[in-house]
Amino acid sequence: MQMLKWEKIGISNVAGEVGLLTGLGIWLTSMPCIRRNVFELFYYTHHLYILFVVFFILHVGFSYCWITLPGFFLFLIDRMLRFLQSQQKVRLVSARVLPCQAVELNFSKTPGLNYNPMSSIFVNVPKISKLQWHPFTITSSSNLEPEKLSVVIKSEGNWSQKLYEELSLPSITHLQVSVEGPYGPATTRFHKYEKLVMFSGGSGITPFISIIRELVHMANGPDTTNRTPQILLIPAFKKSLDLEILDLLLPVSGTKHDISRLRLKIQAYVTRESAPPRSATENQQVYRTIWFKPRALDAPISALLGRNTWLWLGMIIVWFSVISITSIAVATRFYIYPIDHNTNMIYSYTVRSLLNMLIICMSITITVIIAFLWNKKGNSTEMRQIGVTDGTTPMTSPGTSSWYYNADRELESLPNKSFAGCIKVKCGERPDFKKILTEIEGSNIGVLVSGPKRMRQDVAAVCSSGFSRKLQFESISFSW
Repeated sequence: MQMLKWEKIGISNVAGEVGLLTGLGIWLTSMPCIRRNVFELFYYTHHLYILFVVFFILHVGFSYCWITLPGFFLFLIDRMLRFLQSQQKVRLVSARVLPCQAVELNFSKTPGLNYNPMSSIFVNVPKISKLQWHPFTITSSSNLEPEKLSVVIKSEGNWSQKLYEELSLPSITHLQVSVEGPYGPATTRFHKYEKLVMFSGGSGITPFISIIRELVHMANGPDTTNRTPQILLIPAFKKSLDLEILDLLLPVSGTKHDISRLRLKIQAYVTRESAPPRSATENQQVYRTIWFKPRALDAPISALLGRNTWLWLGMIIVWFSVISITSIAVATRFYIYPIDHNTNMIYSYTVRSLLNMLIICMSITITVIIAFLWNKKGNSTEMRQIGVTDGTTPMTSPGTSSWYYNADRELESLPNKSFAGCIKVKCGERPDFKKILTEIEGSNIGVLVSGPKRMRQDVAAVCSSGFSRKLQFESISFSW
């Protein structure tokens, strides 16, 4: 009988039981065996957080939840902003389709959208799935490419495989895409090191592409005293076919910057092959660049809150707090209080909690929509300018061979310059982390690792072994 009680005053047992069951469901699907093998179940089950929070508030009462609500307020604001951004169709300019089952998507963006290297963005392709949103590391630099944003996607699952097959069709001229973000680190420290050693495994090279492009811009900056660090990039691939990802170190349209100013060396390892292919025709070593036709509804990716993002976000939080607290106070004083004190009735705790939650949700929705539309109006000029520029984009591009398999590659298919002269390839072996790090001289060396868990652990063990205090270790993890 106690389990079926829903008290008008005080704690509600039924609401607590529903909240407990949803919390247990979220917890059970978070187990590694389910999260890694049945990710869809894990992802969709976690949307039960809505029921969990609602029934938790109904269980203990709204006044008791004030201690936890501020954090949830910020989450709701972010979730609302992401929802509004996801409703826009973004302008996909081009795609590079590599035979190693990887693609690079290049989006148009407004110059006012700035982000740090190693940031990420959520991508949705409705033609593949209207519900699935997947995060990918941004490989472009907002300083080197002020009007472009790119991501690299390796086919390692059903969604990415379908995307690769869709872009491999010869008749494709347009692909509808929506995005959320970008999101990334508030600051980066990689440019402060004397030397920079970057280890990557497979698709883990993607965050380092954005770092290299950012350092190309810094190396060609007006401040000649601010020297960029010496860079040693050590990518490890399973097959020689994957070496074509190194073609993506520079933008699809090349760069006007002098890349010789960047002190870069690349020592690539192919672990499962003893020798690379001998000809450019083996395994169809050709990739192609697709230029998409623009559509009227497509828009560049823009900053949700304009150039003054932090100022706008602070104003939204303050304005929302004032509106919601004032509305709750007015409803309590002039509607709930008279019923509690001037009649024999007692206002239900459940109805009071529902009313307060409704006021909060309406306050957030109204505030965020006004800010979003105001900023969208301010970005209209930039979008029109980019639309005129995109109109001159070529619609076709011939297939091209990778630098690694064809040294006589046509000039029209190359970026303005390439890093081909900086690259050495070793086949049939794995990088010796300890030997590489002990041979590097310097007093301030940054060591970045992006790859499998075993690689990150091995490099961390070398850096923490105590043979040198000059190594500053940083791990970049994508595992779930």
